[in-house]
Amino acid sequence: MIKPSLTALAAVLALSTPAMAEKLTPKRVFADPSLSGPTAKGVALSPDGKRVTYLKGKPEAANVQDLWAADVKGGEPYRLIDSAALSSGAKELSEAEKARRERARVSARGIVEYSWDKQGRFILVPLDGDLYLDSVADGKVTRLTETPGDEVDAKVSPKGGYVSYVRDQNLYIKPVSGGAETALTTEGKDTLSFGVAEFVVQEELDRFTGYWWSPDESRIVYTRVDESTVDVVPRADIGPGGATVVNQRYPRAGRPNAVVELFVRDLASGQIRKLDLGANKDIYLARVDWSADGKTVYAQRLSRDQKTIDLIAFDAATGAAKTLVTDTDAHWVEARDDFYPLKDGTFLWSSEKDGNNHLYRYAADGKQIAQITKGDWPMAGLEGVDEDRKVAIFIASIDTPLERRLYEVSYAKPGKPKALTSAGGWWSAKVAGSGGAFAGTYEDPKTPPQTALYDNTGKRVRWIEENKLAQGHPYWPYASTLPVPEYGSLKAADGETLYYEILKPQNFDASKKYPALLAVYGGPHAQQVKRTWQSVSERTYLEAGYVVFRIDNRGSGSRSAKFMRALDRNLGTVEVEDQLLGAKFLAGLPYVDADKLGVMGWSYGGFMTLMLLTADNTPFKAGAAGAPPTEWGLYDTAYTERYMGKPDENKAGYAYSDLNTRIGKLAPGSLLLLHGMADDNVIFENSTRLMSALQAKAIPFEMALYPGERHSAPRSKTKGLSVLTKHLEFFNRKLKGQ
Repeated sequence: MIKPSLTALAAVLALSTPAMAEKLTPKRVFADPSLSGPTAKGVALSPDGKRVTYLKGKPEAANVQDLWAADVKGGEPYRLIDSAALSSGAKELSEAEKARRERARVSARGIVEYSWDKQGRFILVPLDGDLYLDSVADGKVTRLTETPGDEVDAKVSPKGGYVSYVRDQNLYIKPVSGGAETALTTEGKDTLSFGVAEFVVQEELDRFTGYWWSPDESRIVYTRVDESTVDVVPRADIGPGGATVVNQRYPRAGRPNAVVELFVRDLASGQIRKLDLGANKDIYLARVDWSADGKTVYAQRLSRDQKTIDLIAFDAATGAAKTLVTDTDAHWVEARDDFYPLKDGTFLWSSEKDGNNHLYRYAADGKQIAQITKGDWPMAGLEGVDEDRKVAIFIASIDTPLERRLYEVSYAKPGKPKALTSAGGWWSAKVAGSGGAFAGTYEDPKTPPQTALYDNTGKRVRWIEENKLAQGHPYWPYASTLPVPEYGSLKAADGETLYYEILKPQNFDASKKYPALLAVYGGPHAQQVKRTWQSVSERTYLEAGYVVFRIDNRGSGSRSAKFMRALDRNLGTVEVEDQLLGAKFLAGLPYVDADKLGVMGWSYGGFMTLMLLTADNTPFKAGAAGAPPTEWGLYDTAYTERYMGKPDENKAGYAYSDLNTRIGKLAPGSLLLLHGMADDNVIFENSTRLMSALQAKAIPFEMALYPGERHSAPRSKTKGLSVLTKHLEFFNRKLKGQ
């Protein structure tokens, strides 16, 4: 149970902090090296347990990543593959790969993903649409493909015999030892694809693959996705060089989804067998897994209304199906990555049926054996299983929703979970396939993300990326005025506890009055208030003399099912009430100027910004709304229907949250509207309809549009600086009169 020493850090700061910190500018926030320091991403433990691999940005270009490694026994980490040595990075990615990266919120270039084979002999590296294989034994890197199309979702088969990938809507395999590729499917074109996850499942259900190898690599299960029924939504992709029209298949709320089918192919015989998901084709294929012995395929079938999820077991040889477990909820059920098939034929799976997300063990026939975790707290995720010790390893916020730790608990004799990491901040972890060792990343408001290798007791074995905030760290020139939030809580109208955080301006003087900004997201499951390393870009608001405030409303994460379902069928209601409660508290602070309150948010936060600006007696004088959904009927099926139902089933809810019906309450000149002009998630139409309605009523507003940017413009290095400086300029005029 080792955590970075805050005592030691305090001593270092006391002895050697610069006498006066430098002023942090927006330009420096988006320059290299990253102010958060060198961070390890995509951490993985080799199957033989001898090394840790991870992705790390170049010092001179933090957005371009290389593959690094560190030997478990010690020694300095070393670069395994230099992305620049394999690719210039100039290749234009296909629309399919751009969309896939957008769904996964990947904005980096260079090496953005990689995978080990389960024997630990090879590392597969996709790079700019082609594939490279690193041989661990001799370090030789071999180029596997060089084609006009992009090879996406590439994997090494479990025993290392093949690489597999999707190209141009078909699934391929290629022997690692050499030889020609084999197309497992050939019919993929137009609206038909194989081995992929459709748009809405990637965006809203976090399934990013459409094929799965059996453990002995004798079979492969894959999807057949037919989007012919999905509406075409013409999307103008407006970039700096002009505009093109993308006829995107986008399933809007209440409209048809793609039809997904599941097949299993025997590689030796070539036999293909359909795995029947049922007569009702209007479902979501949420997850697919193989049993440990490779004889059974498990599929999680989620109903269109998302109130029922079935775990179906298919005999891989015959296709015979049996529904093992059905989980239902009057509001919605969650699709999670907590399913784990054990070698003895039993399996672990999570459910919120007792009011919190907890882990359960089931017999092979689906009969519940035991509840593994319990208590008035939710399990955030099953991170791994050590079958030798019969323990499940999971992440949870047991002590407080503001912190997250790694725990283990016996699934054979369930009892009180044992903490493997210490309290005080926020942990994430990647657990080894066996043995229980893990790569853990810790952060708190005074500690940038630090990654180390730990044994199964939580003892640190070695640093992977210490990222110590000391002399030489990119943030060191600003460390003497490191902003640390003040945390507190308020009570919602129904008595639920709402947590908030406050960041005060640099050189804070309690006798003065400061303008304040509410930074809001507010959407279901999202959590903003937590003890983590704070956004360095947000510090520029503190430098400019603003108080920054956040509050997690009902519906946010790390809380009970009841807390998260408070906004069911009523988006734009209780979460707005809770944010207004926070604003009232903020305005009442003795050092806040109640006449100078602003609000800002992106995506759902943009929707919330507009709802708050148009609330009765709004306390906000100005708001910046980025990429806002302005009418939920324009957004996708899986997200919108989970929380709102279909438009014809909840007409009142959809009408209430339609921002065009509220804009008459908007104070002239109080809105800054921002949107990426190639957004394929919250389609640009959401903003253009709002612009048109505002113009029809002659209500003045400001806007900032970003050519070529998709939904994640604030994270883009090319446009992030523009977004930040526009926010500062707008609020300085509206709240400070500058």
